[in-house]
Amino acid sequence: MDIYALIKVRRSVRAYQDKPIPDEVLNRLLEAARWAPSARNLQPWKFIVVKAADLRQALGHAANEQMFVAQAPVVIAAVSTEPDRVMSCDVPTYPVDCSIALDHLTLAAVAEGLGTCWIGAFSQDQVREILMVPDTQKVALLMPVGYPADEAPSDRTRKPLDELVCQNFYE
Repeated sequence: MDIYALIKVRRSVRAYQDKPIPDEVLNRLLEAARWAPSARNLQPWKFIVVKAADLRQALGHAANEQMFVAQAPVVIAAVSTEPDRVMSCDVPTYPVDCSIALDHLTLAAVAEGLGTCWIGAFSQDQVREILMVPDTQKVALLMPVGYPADEAPSDRTRKPLDELVCQNFYE
């Protein structure tokens, strides 16, 4: 599947099969994330790969009771190791850097027949405690990963480009 097809079929998966992800597949996903660009190529992240059922269960509770998170065989936590860095445009680097890395991972997951879901609704303090993340670092995102248990919906829509794109100036 080419990159454009991968982009179009990627979706948020909230139901997973009870099927483990082979280590070689998981490593390919993590390699895709590792090769993502980051501000000044600092790669200011750690990816915590959570396979333990009790920890995944705790993460589901910490993610505002989104228990499908615990259903996935793997949850990846993207942790910023430098959460206080800010770009000269006054935007923090960590959400940008971690999102680019996880977006690479989501597309690699689709290529491997896997599904993912972006999780930004969670308790920072609870997730830090569960995963033993130091207070000096910040969990940017959680991402369950697994084989989808349901079929992709066929009625996904997107706004037309002319509603999203401006030429030269903001319109």
